[in-house]
Amino acid sequence: MSKYKCIIFDCDGVLIDSESIAIGVLVDMANYLGANMDFKESMIDLKGKSLNSCMALISKRIGNPLPINFESDYRINTFETFRKKIQPIKGIKDVVENLPFCVASSGPENKIRLNLEITGLLPFFEGNIFSCYAIQKWKPEPDIFLWAAETMGFKPEECLVVEDSISGVRAAKLGGFDVFGYIEHDYNNELAGEANKTFDRMDKLIGML
Repeated sequence: MSKYKCIIFDCDGVLIDSESIAIGVLVDMANYLGANMDFKESMIDLKGKSLNSCMALISKRIGNPLPINFESDYRINTFETFRKKIQPIKGIKDVVENLPFCVASSGPENKIRLNLEITGLLPFFEGNIFSCYAIQKWKPEPDIFLWAAETMGFKPEECLVVEDSISGVRAAKLGGFDVFGYIEHDYNNELAGEANKTFDRMDKLIGML
């Protein structure tokens, strides 16, 4: 029997294959402004970072403040692209059918809900969605995971966090959680040295518990 009573999933890149889509939209918008950003390099540089951090980096690259409507246009563009392209991470439905869980993500709740709905995962997570925007605290601060655990009725040591970004892994560790790193898209090999365990296919998770 697993020692964990609750699994706290990150959303982008863990439940749904959305991170490359979102970063692709961001890179296209940045390059339109003259940022000259490479997609593969941006997948490493921007993965797991808050949108504000990404926009600050783009602003620095172009040497000017971003247009005032940049964030709203980004949300519109990503939502449209998600509806066309987004898919659940392979094997995730088998996992969430067998474990108590919630989702704790840096994205706004309407984005989380949209992507879970499109991929057919929303019924599993209804009522158990936690967004950094609700508390205005972002990874690598641990607040989102502490809030999720407390609301679900568990202590950090009773929970396992599943993350795919270095900022998310560090946030979980700082909060006193065990954390497993999902490394299918860990292009910079960052998680192995910091997560308690790593795995590259979602169908391996249940066996690891």
